[in-house]
Amino acid sequence: MKNVASNEPNAQHELIAFRIGGQEFCLDIMSVRDIRGWTPATPLPHAPSYVRGVINLRGAVLPVVDLSARLGFPAAEPTARHVIIVARVEGKSLGLLVDGVSDILTVTEEAIQPTPEVASDMARLFIRGVIAIDGRMISLITLQSVLETSMAEAA
Repeated sequence: MKNVASNEPNAQHELIAFRIGGQEFCLDIMSVRDIRGWTPATPLPHAPSYVRGVINLRGAVLPVVDLSARLGFPAAEPTARHVIIVARVEGKSLGLLVDGVSDILTVTEEAIQPTPEVASDMARLFIRGVIAIDGRMISLITLQSVLETSMAEAA
């Protein structure tokens, strides 16, 4: 599979779609290492408000980011239905708290539309593009931006 940053129009991308509130987002499935049920996190002092804390993942300490709060939406109130997507990018692991995983998508580069110009700079930082599929609008997350900023602020 090609990298999601590929510019080849026929390049196939496998994406995992998930829900935050009433919206759907997706990210490159190659970044996903695990999907776990919600586990309460141990808070970290002076962490940004969107960092839920840390959990023990098979003996490793994993920071958990509330992706809803990170993207500027109201913070999640986790229930047993919420999940943590364990993602790994550039050698770093991070848990992403989301409402639930909804789908696995295979799309071409042509199906990924650019982020609308009316979106804020912050939105364009996190959202690489929008995919219209089966009557749904799914925003493609630039996971590197979420991770880099989160890891820098959590450190």
